[in-house]
Amino acid sequence: MLKTITFAILHFTVAFSVTYALTGSIVIGSAIALIEPAINTVAFYFHELVWKRVEQRKSDQMLTA
Repeated sequence: MLKTITFAILHFTVAFSVTYALTGSIVIGSAIALIEPAINTVAFYFHELVWKRVEQRKSDQMLTA
């Protein structure tokens, strides 16, 4: 979970910086920095869960082969 939290902080920073650089707006930069990375962080968490299952199945198949 710590990996997910640190990823979220990094993502918020990048999202704000890029949006602010493109728009010059602190408000829009802040909104994008809160919305997009929050959704992406949740997606990343579930991606990790699925990926672990895929790796586990691959490992199980190698043991039974």
